[in-house]
Parts: sequence; structure tokens; C-alpha cells
Amino acid sequence: MHFKLIIALVEDDKTDDVMEAAREGGATGATVINHARGEGLVKSKTFFGLTLETQRDMVLFLVEEHLSRKILEKIARVGDFENKQGAGIAFQID
Repeated sequence: MHFKLIIALVEDDKTDDVMEAAREGGATGATVINHARGEGLVKSKTFFGLTLETQRDMVLFLVEEHLSRKILEKIARVGDFENKQGAGIAFQID
């Protein structure tokens, strides 16, 4: 049996929706790392040194290889990655 690790960086208010979508796609569990920070293409706006953007959560899914693409597509759709710049990203590794 072969597995893929799906890593999703999502806005913290979308974490539960992403986890539910992955479960519907066949994922059986996840690990969530709260308050991940990072910087994308556009530098974060600050106000007196404090960032104005929401925190991100890192969600890790270890899934069977044959389910990974379906789950990845569901995560991208629910997380609104393609329509909203800076909404998040998801990718998979062997």
C-alpha cells in the first residue's frame, strides 16, 4: 500500500471545512498545526509592526495514493485557493 502526504496551508476559519472535505474524499484523519506563519508573493501588510492578516493553519493528511488527487482537488475547492489570492495552498509529497 502506497501513501501520499497532503500538506494544506489554509486560513484558520477554513480549517474545519477543509478537514470535512478531505474526510468526504476518503481521508481518515489529520494533524493540525495552528498559527503557522509565512509570506507569499505579496508581502504582508503591517501596522506598527503587527501583521494584519489572519493566521494560517497547517493541516497534514496521510492518505492512500489512489485517493490523494481527489482529496487535493476537494481541499483546493473548499479552501477557495484558485479564486482568492493568499487564501492558501495545498500540495502532496510521496
